[in-house]
Amino acid sequence: MTDSTTTLSPVVLEAWFDLQCPDCFKALDDVRALRAAYGDRLDVQLRHFPLSKNKHAYAAAQAAEEAADQGQGWAYAEALLARTAELAERGEPVLLEVATGLGLDAEEFDTALIDGRHLLTVDADQAEGQALKITGTPTYVIGGERLDGGQSQEGLRARIEEIADRLLAG
Repeated sequence: MTDSTTTLSPVVLEAWFDLQCPDCFKALDDVRALRAAYGDRLDVQLRHFPLSKNKHAYAAAQAAEEAADQGQGWAYAEALLARTAELAERGEPVLLEVATGLGLDAEEFDTALIDGRHLLTVDADQAEGQALKITGTPTYVIGGERLDGGQSQEGLRARIEEIADRLLAG
């Protein structure tokens, strides 16, 4: 007998992003659509894979972790991804501007970037991504399957939905 109040654990979708990556910005449409379609049955987790070619991606990942600590991780990531060209051009001041724009504590952001309190989290994500043989962003991991979106987002959302539906069906 199944209790109708019992909730199943959500399916986890890891979204491995570089927050200075224009392709990751394009991928947000899929992330939003997946969230809308699945609601709390799909736990979309931002994972950091800053690429060495993007000078400010590592600091951006740390900033996103600070935003998460302040309760707005995804909102911050989305707002920052909308400004990838500006981040590439102007650098770290953009990180603080985005924080201020979201009403986050910019002073605490600045301190977090200086004291490196989120370095271990970003480093751990990057190491795990390398172990998973991630080479570009965006890359998704769901149900143990890695889906590379760096070359093309074409068909990725449908593939993620297929895997999520299978996992949710048990």
